[in-house]
Amino acid sequence: MASNMISATRYAWLQASDLHKEVYQHLALYVPKIYCLGPNLNPSSEDLLAPLLLLAPLEWYLLGEEPALALARLENSSQPSQLCGHVFKVGEPTYSCRSASHTPDVHKHMTTSGGGGFCDCGDTEAWKKGPYCHKHQANSSDCSLQDPLAQLSEDMVARGYNIFSVVLKYAVDMLTWDKEDLLPPGDRGDTYYCMLFNDEVHTYEQVIYTLQKAVNCTQKEAVSFATTVDREGRKSVRFGDFQFCDQAKAVIVRNTSRQSRPLRVQVMHSSVVAHQCFALRTLTWLGHIIASSDGLRRLLCQVGLQNGPEGENSSLVDTLMLCDSKMWKGARNVYHQLLMNSLLMDLKYKKLFALQFAKNYESLQSDYVRDDHDREFSITDLSVQIFTVPSLARMLMVEENLMTTIIRTFVDHLRHRDLQGRFQFERYTALQAFKFRRVQSLIGDLKYVLITRPTEWSDQLREKFLEGLDSFLELLKCMQGMDPVVRQVGQHIEMEPEWEAAFTLQMKLTHIITLMQEWCSTDETVLIRAYQKCLTALSQCHGGFTDGKQPISLSLAGHMVDTIRYPVSQERVSIHLPVSRLLAGLHVLLSKTDLANRSPEQLPLSELSPPMLIEHPLRCLVLCAQVHAGMWRRNGFSLINQIYYYHNVKCRVEMFDKDIIMLQVGASMMDPNHFLMVLLSRFELFHIFSSADCRRRYRDANKDVVQQNNTLIEEMLHLIIMIVGERYVQGVGQVEASDDIRREIIHQLSIRPMAHSELVKALPENENKETGLERVIGSVALFKKPGVTGRGLYELRPESTKHFNLYFHHYSRADQSKAEEAQRKLRKQNGEDSALPPPCPPPLCPLLAGVVGLLQSDVLLAVVSAVLQWTTEPSGGHWTESMLQRVLHLVAMALLEEKQQLESSSGDDDITFTFNSKISRPGEAPSTSGSILALLESLQNAPHLEAHKDMIQWVLKMVFTIKTMREQHTASTSAVNATGERDQAERKRKAEMARLRREKVMAQMCEMQKHFINENKELFQQTYALTGGPLAEDPEVLVCVGPRLPGPGPRRRQVVTCILCQEEEEVRAAGRAMVLAAFVQRSTVLSKNRTRSPPDPEHHDPLFMHPDLAFATHTASCGHIMHATCWQRYFEAVQAKEQRRQQRLRVHTSYDVENGEFLCPLCECLSNTVIPLLGGAQGTIQPSLEAWIKSSCHQRASPAGPPSPVPDQNQQTQSGPPSAPPDQSHLQGMITTFGTATYKVGLKVHPNDQDPRVPVMSWASCAYTIQTIVFHLTEYTQCVCVCVCVCVALVPGASSANTPCILDIDMFHLLIYTSVCVSSSALPEVSSGWQLWRCVQSGLLPFLRSAAIFFHHLNAVETPPELHVAGPDQWEALCSYLSLPSNLLQLYYRERSRGLDSGSRFVSSSFPRESNQLIDLPEDYSALINQASSFTCPRSGGDKSRAPTLCLVCGALLCSQSYCCQTEVEGHDVGACTAHTYSCGAGLGLFLRVRESQVLFLAGKTKGCFYPPPYLDDYGETDQGLRRGNPLRLCPERYRKIQKLWQQHSVTEEIGHAQEANQSLVGIDWQHL
Repeated sequence: MASNMISATRYAWLQASDLHKEVYQHLALYVPKIYCLGPNLNPSSEDLLAPLLLLAPLEWYLLGEEPALALARLENSSQPSQLCGHVFKVGEPTYSCRSASHTPDVHKHMTTSGGGGFCDCGDTEAWKKGPYCHKHQANSSDCSLQDPLAQLSEDMVARGYNIFSVVLKYAVDMLTWDKEDLLPPGDRGDTYYCMLFNDEVHTYEQVIYTLQKAVNCTQKEAVSFATTVDREGRKSVRFGDFQFCDQAKAVIVRNTSRQSRPLRVQVMHSSVVAHQCFALRTLTWLGHIIASSDGLRRLLCQVGLQNGPEGENSSLVDTLMLCDSKMWKGARNVYHQLLMNSLLMDLKYKKLFALQFAKNYESLQSDYVRDDHDREFSITDLSVQIFTVPSLARMLMVEENLMTTIIRTFVDHLRHRDLQGRFQFERYTALQAFKFRRVQSLIGDLKYVLITRPTEWSDQLREKFLEGLDSFLELLKCMQGMDPVVRQVGQHIEMEPEWEAAFTLQMKLTHIITLMQEWCSTDETVLIRAYQKCLTALSQCHGGFTDGKQPISLSLAGHMVDTIRYPVSQERVSIHLPVSRLLAGLHVLLSKTDLANRSPEQLPLSELSPPMLIEHPLRCLVLCAQVHAGMWRRNGFSLINQIYYYHNVKCRVEMFDKDIIMLQVGASMMDPNHFLMVLLSRFELFHIFSSADCRRRYRDANKDVVQQNNTLIEEMLHLIIMIVGERYVQGVGQVEASDDIRREIIHQLSIRPMAHSELVKALPENENKETGLERVIGSVALFKKPGVTGRGLYELRPESTKHFNLYFHHYSRADQSKAEEAQRKLRKQNGEDSALPPPCPPPLCPLLAGVVGLLQSDVLLAVVSAVLQWTTEPSGGHWTESMLQRVLHLVAMALLEEKQQLESSSGDDDITFTFNSKISRPGEAPSTSGSILALLESLQNAPHLEAHKDMIQWVLKMVFTIKTMREQHTASTSAVNATGERDQAERKRKAEMARLRREKVMAQMCEMQKHFINENKELFQQTYALTGGPLAEDPEVLVCVGPRLPGPGPRRRQVVTCILCQEEEEVRAAGRAMVLAAFVQRSTVLSKNRTRSPPDPEHHDPLFMHPDLAFATHTASCGHIMHATCWQRYFEAVQAKEQRRQQRLRVHTSYDVENGEFLCPLCECLSNTVIPLLGGAQGTIQPSLEAWIKSSCHQRASPAGPPSPVPDQNQQTQSGPPSAPPDQSHLQGMITTFGTATYKVGLKVHPNDQDPRVPVMSWASCAYTIQTIVFHLTEYTQCVCVCVCVCVALVPGASSANTPCILDIDMFHLLIYTSVCVSSSALPEVSSGWQLWRCVQSGLLPFLRSAAIFFHHLNAVETPPELHVAGPDQWEALCSYLSLPSNLLQLYYRERSRGLDSGSRFVSSSFPRESNQLIDLPEDYSALINQASSFTCPRSGGDKSRAPTLCLVCGALLCSQSYCCQTEVEGHDVGACTAHTYSCGAGLGLFLRVRESQVLFLAGKTKGCFYPPPYLDDYGETDQGLRRGNPLRLCPERYRKIQKLWQQHSVTEEIGHAQEANQSLVGIDWQHL
């Protein structure tokens, strides 16, 4: 019947004159009958009926035959595309090559996809080399010239065009349906849906609460609704008539409109919803159809991009794009997927689609800014797939002026300006701030367009780029001088001004400015015109910078300059100067290309005004100096933050560095004396150096003013050092690009050894998020691999230390201090002096060669002379050692410069640098007290300058060296050699003196050590005896149990100290009770059956522990001792404190006082009880093994309950929440406290010390704790647990039917309680009796070790030395120590004497007891990512889990941190991980968050912490969050450390320490993970 209907429908469509009408009538008839017939929008019947009644006729019409056969034939005949086109799923691992890829955002080795992008394999423009993988290599032939439609018949082309036009038009009409008063044709029922749409404003909690009130649903139903809305974008929350749905809509809008805009709710007719559901199905169907044939894909592309009757930009694809913001998330995802599978996979139509995208760009971005969905769900996110293709980007720049469009669209959205037209962010509302964050995506699009620099320029490309540069300069002009600051005097600023938005904009534009400069560098014509345009823009901004300012004339050292008075401490100053900095970058490019020398007539160098160029960058640097001097304290933290980011690695490339370059440009074009006088004027220091008497009068000024001026002088000298010495930028100095990175690395490693990630953070990134570190790191540093903890570190090579510069311009003051200390320490270790002279700088480029003149200018010599004169006076506070240090550094730089000129010159005429002669003759230097050289010679022996003596001597030696070089210029002279010999002799003399001092100190220490040993000889002998030396040897055999147990001897006196009151106390029964802080917890570490459900606490009998140890109780202690009374007072104080704190804060802490938890007062380990400290045990007469077993038989046969070793305390049964510990100070009370704690925690019940199970739980905890210790201390290579039952009396008989079988009892637990040493296990197949006996021995060893530990502490008998180390003698020693037979013959005769040889039965059962391990993890972390990417949420209908989490105990994958998988545990809703801990780990869990590469520890519902993962990259570092993307490998040592924490039950303690160290962890809702 269905086939007949399909045939009839197909025939009718083939004969129809209006196919559009026929198909619409068919859909109008069947779609409402299949879809949306009830509250559920996607019933299972839809999946059965829709393909049969709706899609099958479409396929038969299109293909003309059986669809499956036709599609297979088309797929076989179609040429496979050279493009992979695989669309990444959320969380799927992606890879790329740093050296081969063009795309910036997929440029790391390994990362996880956020979904939506597709594979670039086969795209030749996405890769620099090797664009094909092994799957696409064979198909790499260029098929773009062939028409895919030629592979299809003409009839199929016609049918395909018709049906694609109808279906795509139907889907577009339905998905963009906005006619609420009209309905699609067809059956019009009277049912409606109240449709709730997703937004990114309201939280899950708000939506859940609102839905519960609006539609009267349960919380679980509301959670399901909210989860679907978040995943799909919309969800029907009510189904019925219009009024019924409208009521729910009104409630939802009213409840969500109080604090923000309301949730989007719409009452929709069921017919509209039905057609929209099928429209999404048709888009998915189209994607499936075109995947089989490139011809069908080309056909669909033609239909989608064909203009409609409205004319241009009216195609179906245009309609979808322009209505993108009106659609819900699910619809967007489906049609975005179709666009990527069709238009972006066809190279011809990819260009046409790119043109349409660029034409609609402004409208699309405006819609996105108004929308509230994340960018990944917006059509604008496809820009990365278009703009990163170099050919498309060039085409769009030329044909659609894309660069200008993006910039103007961005500027149009930033409409808030001040009176001067500059951006103003100060009064941004929350909505405006939200739009500002969204509009920043346009900067990312501009980066995509510029990411690949052109190799060939056309005239059109030049014009469009320069037009875009004009728009970009208009943007920068709006930023030039924005957010100016004025120094607050007298009163602190009342409100911190807004500064973050401006710096956010600056950081976003940093890479754009760099890319603009790189584009200009590839074409000289573009560079010259760009330089002219930038200079014009700067003149428009600051051409009249002298207007309204007071002109002044400055005179110093015989030189005079005219300038303006501009005190930075009184006037307005701005940090934001992007136009000036762009001009500095372009000027450096001119210097690099040497255009100034080759074509000076084309450059506007004559129009440059050096005072205008340096004015504003100089003001900015003076502002930083004054802030460091403490002059702007009243301006608050906003200015401090601006200064921080000005120097920060994220901004400094286009801010601080460019300001230094601009000052270098100005200094090279100005007279050096004039430049320095302007510098002194802006620093407001000119009056200090202008006269000889001013400094003396200035000493009597305010101390704060003197200190501020001292700091300003230091900052000014440092600035001069940077202007002259920073030459490692191409175009400033004659260097390579890698030299700058190498220098950065050297100075970072001069502070301390650093990890790879630290170095990466300290280095600036380019537009591809690369630092260039890997290219040069091997030449300057050595890599040191990490251990079990820590990270791999890079250490500076010894030969690289010669490049260290103390005044490196990227050092902060703290970094400079650390580097100086580290380098002086290193030089001291190497036997060198403490001088840190500057390294030899590279030569300057010709255009900036005039900068060197600053070093020998008269004004600088005057400043140097003045500072040296001040330092001759040891007191007064008018100079600082940092000031002197900077002056010496400047002098050293000048001497090195002169030395380099002498070495590179061919004659005296080439040498223009005469610094040495100027400082040697008094007449040359403007000083009245002798030459600078004379001052230095007088200072080298000054006692108050001892710290600078080595540096002064270095300077004087360099002066002598240069003098000698000038005398004998042709070659190295003997004087230089003599100087070197004297240096070497001096170093040897100092090294010898240091060696003698060390030997003297070591001799003194050795003598003191011998004297101490002689005086305390008895103490050392006692210690030796206790550690097992000859004094402790005992020829008798040590026995800890049985009839040979030695009688009671003299009790050893034990004295301990209370950690609270610090009083000493002897441990004895009649003394004050002493306790140990302890922590009791449930455990499954040794569990062999994790499927067993937890026992019923009310009816569980803990007497017989099952050998699978599914659930047990563990006790641990930190070992710190307290008086019981001291502990009680401490715990009561903690309770009172927490009650007061909770009333104020109402937040969790790392411990729960209401549950009896506290922190150890000394080590802060988590504790919840105390263990009483007993005195030394008195030996008792022990029975023989036969008597022991008979006694146990009587106990087993007795119908009475288990005897309690703790007497009745006559206390009432407690119920409800636990209170403070019992107020008892005697020993019995502490025993009761401990027993109650093990009972309460182990069974999860309220305390009840009358329950007979209390003592049983104590002994069970003791047994389990000993077992975990034995399993942890003993590493088994092959553990075969074999235990033999030797007594028929322990096998239950008919008289004890209620007693569990001996095979279902853990023997060591039974030993602890009944002192019966019996266990059983199956014997493996063996080939000989000897092998059988070896198996028995190896199986019994863990049990015997546990028993030995127990009886050692119970009876206080020393252990034999053979048990201290693992070895073959342990069997005999253990049997002897436990009074057991050591071989089968002894066992046989002992049992035969009891008459049991004929009737004994040997019962065996198999339960191999091995030490549990965490699961095995794969070596490569990408295997885990692949595993997680295929994991679907078990409750979301196949939806991918957002946070897949792996349990390290059992290997289960869980959907963590999601409402969909929350369950109820003990009356609370908890996440999947927390719920899993109760079934797998008794409330404790260890998980690996796969997509975050992070280990998660959970303990209960309120405790948790994050822990470093066991996966490391090649640099020995973890990558939590997968931010760096380096390949990760498993580190077995780190994984063993995590396993050790688990096996030792230290996870809870680790969580406690982490939460105490980081209080932010306490506020995390761990129960929702």
